[in-house]
Amino acid sequence: MAACNSMLLYHFLGLASLAAVFYFSLLGEVNLRFPGLLPSPRSSMIQPQPHDASLPFVERRGVQLFLEDRPFYINGWNSYWLMAQSVETSSRHRVSGMFRAATGMGLTVCRTWAFNDGGYNALQLAPGRFDERVFQALDRVLVEARQHGVRLILSLADNLEAYGGKTQYVKWAWDEGVGLTASNDSFFFDPAIRDYFKVYIKALLTRKNHLTGVLYKDDPTILAWELMNEPRCITDPSGNTLQRWIEEMASYVKSIDRRHLLTVGTEGFYGPTSPPEKLSVNPGHWFNNYGLDFIRNSKISDIDFASVHLYPDNWLQKANLEEKLKFVAQWVSSHFEDGDKELNKPVLLTEFGLSRLVKGFDQSHRDAFYKAVYDIAHESAQRGGAGAGAMVWQLAVEDTVCA
Repeated sequence: MAACNSMLLYHFLGLASLAAVFYFSLLGEVNLRFPGLLPSPRSSMIQPQPHDASLPFVERRGVQLFLEDRPFYINGWNSYWLMAQSVETSSRHRVSGMFRAATGMGLTVCRTWAFNDGGYNALQLAPGRFDERVFQALDRVLVEARQHGVRLILSLADNLEAYGGKTQYVKWAWDEGVGLTASNDSFFFDPAIRDYFKVYIKALLTRKNHLTGVLYKDDPTILAWELMNEPRCITDPSGNTLQRWIEEMASYVKSIDRRHLLTVGTEGFYGPTSPPEKLSVNPGHWFNNYGLDFIRNSKISDIDFASVHLYPDNWLQKANLEEKLKFVAQWVSSHFEDGDKELNKPVLLTEFGLSRLVKGFDQSHRDAFYKAVYDIAHESAQRGGAGAGAMVWQLAVEDTVCA
């Protein structure tokens, strides 16, 4: 999803989030957060933390996620801006405030960006050159999350230009005279750019947190790595270029870190190898020429769980509420079915939302939308199915401008 350019207050989601907690609580023996961790004090000061090697990692067993011997379901949210707001002393309180507000609503997993390439307060200033000050900001996010009993899904890149994205990598290669083409999609096939990305991956995964002394690849606060937010390769609608890139980068991540889960970050559009009944689930023109192929992309052995996004207001702009809710049920159920029958992997709705800026928006529409999503996730969880949970897009504390 594109970066927001205005505030979204966390209290909008209180009712829906509490409903999700209620649903998952009905399942009995499930785990929603860290064992033995309590919310931190209301302080923006982060102190060095001792490493507790006993904290377990979330792992995959067939179509379900597990924490130790109990199924682990994700009731989560997106706040992509955490690292950026943790750089400056004056804005760090927003990170603490976001974790406090989210845990107060029963949310347990946050998806956020672990990249910022070439721009303001960039983590990666140039290929392989990093700003220690910004790395320490990400260190603080990990410690804050752990203190609040929250696990993180860390995204490694963006298809969009915000925070650099694949555009910045292509520009670096072009400026250095080693790029094959100025096309943004060369991110996926240019050998020099693929090497740039691997250097970044290695630096991130082997980073030692200055507050805990723990390497990121050894930190159970991190639930999973995500290769890219919403990857698309429009220059190759066959999907072969993107598939090769996913295979290569997934293998590289696993060569460094086999303890953490890994997902792709796709939106869930079905592609050329999908049967007609699956292609018919796609929302109109939204899947055309994106180079995506959900089942094929997600079947890669190094990918631990599949990711899906859901934006009926963007994808079905002329549809009424009833038509959108019908699509929501079909879209989510179809992908959970893929996890059960085709992938033998969990499927996580890593982004879903309904914008209040859409013409005719009513809060009751959002409530109905969220209820439809959580109902399907809960039904899947009840039967031990592939539905791993859902993560709303997105939350920010008051006075945060997240753009």
